[in-house]
Amino acid sequence: MPRKKNALPSYLLHTASGQARVRIAGREYLLGPYGSEESRIKYGTLISQAAGGLSIDPLAVSNRRSKSGTEADDPGPSVAELIVAFLNHAETHYVKNGQPTSEQSCIRSAVRPLRELYGLIPAKDFGPLALKAVRAKLVQSGVCRTTVNGAIGRIRHVFRHAVANEMVPVDVLKRLETVSPLLAGRTEAHDNAPRHALDQADIDAVREHVTPLVRDLIDLQLLTGTRSSELLALTTSMIDRTKEVWFSKLADHKCTHHGQSRTLHFGPKAQLILAKYLLDDPRKPLFKITRKGYCRAITRVCDKHEITRWSPHWLRHTAATRVREQLGIENVQSLLGHSTAEMSRHYSAKMDSLATATAAACG
Repeated sequence: MPRKKNALPSYLLHTASGQARVRIAGREYLLGPYGSEESRIKYGTLISQAAGGLSIDPLAVSNRRSKSGTEADDPGPSVAELIVAFLNHAETHYVKNGQPTSEQSCIRSAVRPLRELYGLIPAKDFGPLALKAVRAKLVQSGVCRTTVNGAIGRIRHVFRHAVANEMVPVDVLKRLETVSPLLAGRTEAHDNAPRHALDQADIDAVREHVTPLVRDLIDLQLLTGTRSSELLALTTSMIDRTKEVWFSKLADHKCTHHGQSRTLHFGPKAQLILAKYLLDDPRKPLFKITRKGYCRAITRVCDKHEITRWSPHWLRHTAATRVREQLGIENVQSLLGHSTAEMSRHYSAKMDSLATATAAACG
């Protein structure tokens, strides 16, 4: 397969001399002893210039660095040290119910190319061109545009955390904030197809090949518009069954930290499904399956039987589309909990009554 024109140049070994090398625009540059800090710093500087479309003069870069200070000067923490500090922070900050959230793995994925390219350089020297080079490496890896933009935002978060803890000056972060996000249609990074409501035929094709548990979870999501994580966290004690429409006020959910409330509502059809899983122990989860296991059960069937691949979150989108067609957008907002914290406080009573009406009619 031919090499992409915009592929980020690789850090390579020049066997004859034992030096590191990089080829940019058909020209080869020797960087110093292979694997050394000097060669890594030179490599990062050159690809920054290449990513920014600047002319490359490695000798000028070397001279500029030597004149900027002496060995006695303290360059401050390296980029790798900033990454370690932020990962330590993330291990305690991005936690829910004692378990790490998915944000932790997203952060690790985002900082991996940052560490590979620029881990050894002083953090204060990391600028917009270097950030663009990291972005180019992400694009080259094949991830979609929104994932690239999200990763760059997380890298900026690493530097924001460093500024807040006085590890680097604030102007380092300000320079990085000048890098604009990739725009749809104006980058080689691809966009994933937008999520849409599923055809019932695609849902039924999967339902035929999954276990009764997975089948019931699929039906519950279609009836209630809940997230899979919300359903899988339910226990018997969390469900109030004293009224015609059952409900569960979630103490902990995706947007708890934004001050939003979240109440799930279960109409007659959903109640028939839930009744099969109510337990004597009110504290045990109703459904004995993990979120990943539930998702994997669906995607494996899709792949095996050549069904257009979909995941549990598509069911939430499908439920919202159906409710909107039948009852209107305001009912969708109430049922799915789509609101800011301020809107939740303003419309909480109205939204609860609308969600109850929606569940009674559709669920």
